[in-house]
Formats: sequence, structure tokens, C-alpha cells
Amino acid sequence: MKTQQTITKTDWRSEWFEFDDVAYMNTAGQAAIPKVAVRAAQAAIEWKKYPHKMPDSLQFELTGRVRELLAEMIGAQPAEIALTTGASTGMAAVAQGIDWKPTDEVLIARGEFPAHFATWLPMQEAGRLRVRVVSPRGRFLTTDDLIDAITPNTRLISTSLVRFDDGARCDATRLSAAIHKVGGMLLLDGAQCVGGMPMNIVELGADFLVASGYKWLLGPYGTGFFWASGKSMAALKPMPAYWAAIEGASDFSKLSGGEMKLKKEACRWDMPETANFFNLAPLQASLEFLARVGVQTVWDHNQELMAQIIERLPLDKCVLASPADPNLRGPYVCVASRHAAETPKAYEKLRAAGVIVSLREGALRIAPHLYNTELDVDRLIAALTT
Repeated sequence: MKTQQTITKTDWRSEWFEFDDVAYMNTAGQAAIPKVAVRAAQAAIEWKKYPHKMPDSLQFELTGRVRELLAEMIGAQPAEIALTTGASTGMAAVAQGIDWKPTDEVLIARGEFPAHFATWLPMQEAGRLRVRVVSPRGRFLTTDDLIDAITPNTRLISTSLVRFDDGARCDATRLSAAIHKVGGMLLLDGAQCVGGMPMNIVELGADFLVASGYKWLLGPYGTGFFWASGKSMAALKPMPAYWAAIEGASDFSKLSGGEMKLKKEACRWDMPETANFFNLAPLQASLEFLARVGVQTVWDHNQELMAQIIERLPLDKCVLASPADPNLRGPYVCVASRHAAETPKAYEKLRAAGVIVSLREGALRIAPHLYNTELDVDRLIAALTT
């Protein structure tokens, strides 16, 4: 005889401040930071209000703790993490750090987030490399589209692990194996999945990973990180660095001594004034919150809500604008009106009903988080149906 088990779900909404009677489902645009992060930001302001209360060790302990938390989240080492103001910073470090040849190719997919084009097209205009834009052969870009575009001249693939426009997810393990066969490298943009999807960057096989901190990492705007494998880090040329990357810089009493040698770690690519207390203190709090909750918990929660959305989608009015296979999607889902001209109207209707999503590339991007429940799905579906 089977014993019936009662499963009690955790209500995570208390970890956030109450929303103003809206169903906020736009984490892929701007995350709502949890209460612990708000309090950390307030404490950081107090440090500047009363600087004598600021711990002397804060300058380096804060950055060190954030590196540790990020490394733990992606299965890396803290020394491989540079703290940046967003994903673009890491892309620029790779673009400026590699010794390019004019015949080298960088592959970017059509419809990719503009940061990729803003990084690589100027390099092409300067004659330092060639950019090839890969078009998807079907509705969504696939890993095979990128793999089949690789040539002996392909030096780098710059691609999102999860696409911003439709949530499509690439198979980074296969992609990295394919590009490594021709001696190339893989740069992954994890802005739309790091913190919202479990991952081990070593298992994925990528050479570089960049991410912004204000989405799935639940941090403030102006935060992010750049990860490079040890081998790939060594392949990047030296470039001007923030002074804190000098060996022994943490000892304020002896800053003018020593050989003034740069550390070998990824902190060489930290953005200046790295220990930005107003940004990193709340980011640390959010990362500790995610470590306590577990990224797997976020992923499972969103998978359940997305399954409900897809199952209940009014098909007479809407179509799925993300891959149907959950293994090919990231932590959110996109839908569109059956008639393209109606999608912007549907977006405005949702906002009027207090359902906050993104309008991206002709689709409604629905990105829930732990603060969303089945009641928010009810509200979404009701607004789409009427």
C-alpha cells in the first residue's frame, strides 16, 4: 500500500518587498533585488555617510567574497573571475587581448544581442579580423547552425548561452568541442542564464564567459563578471589594469614598494574602483541568497511555471515563440500573437492588466522568478485570453 506524501512548497515571496499590485515577470529585463540586497545597499550608503565605520579590510574582502560566490555558482575558481560592470567588459577584454590575424574569423549569429556586434564589428572595420554572421536555418538558431559554419579560419565563436530574443539555449559542450578541433575558442554570453540555470563552466568547455549582474544574479545595474579558463587567460595579451591587480596591493602600508608586477589572476581585468560598495555589497547579498536557496531551486520553479504557461496558452490568439523542447530553452519563455501586428497590442494589454513582461523582437518575453506563483500565471493567461 502506497503512503501518500504531502509536499510543502516554500513561499519565497517574503524574501522580496511587495510589488504594487502587479505580476512582475521580467527578470530577464531587470531583476527585483531581494530584501537582503536592499539592506546591504543601505548599509553601504551608511559606510559613506560615516566613513569611520567602514572596515579597513572591506576594499579586498568584499571583492574576494563576490569572486568566491560567483566561482562556486559556475563551478570555477575565484582566481578566474574578473569583476566588471556588465557583459560587454569581458567581451572587450577578449577582443583586445587576442593576437588576431586579418584572416581570423569570429562567428556571430544573426539576431544576437547587440553587445556582440558592438564588440566585433569595430575590430573588423579596423582590419584586425573578419566577422561572419550565421543565419539560423530554421525558426530558432541551433548549435548545429554554428558548428556547420566553422571553418579552419574560425578563431572564435561569440554567442549567447541563452538567447535574449527567444530563450533558445545552445549546447555549449558540443559547440566548444567543435571549435576546439580547429584551434578556435568559445566565448559564451551568460547574461540570460547565470543564476537562473545550473551550470558548470568547466563541463561546458567554454574558454570565456561573460555575464551582467542585474538579471538572474539579482544584483544592481552596473555589475557583472568575466570568467576565463586558466589556459585561455594565459593566451590574452597584457593590457593596462586597475591598480588593485598589482601584487601586494592589499597592504596599504607598503603600496610604493615591491616590483609592481601584475597578478596572473583574472583580477587584471577588473573594472577600476572594483570595490564599489554601493554595487558589490548588494550583489554579494544576492549571491549569498542564491547560494542558500540554490540555483537549481530557481530553475525548477521556473520550469514549472513555464510548463503551466505553455499548457494554458490560448492557441487561438497566441503561439509559442521559444523552442517547445524544454531542453532547448533557458529560464524563461516567449510567446507572440498569431498576427505579428497584434503582439505590441498584447504587450500593452498585459501592462494595463498589471502583468509586467518584456517586448523583444516581436515576442512577449515572460521571465518569472521565485517571487512568482500560479496566481501570476492565472493573471497572465487571463490577460492574453481576453
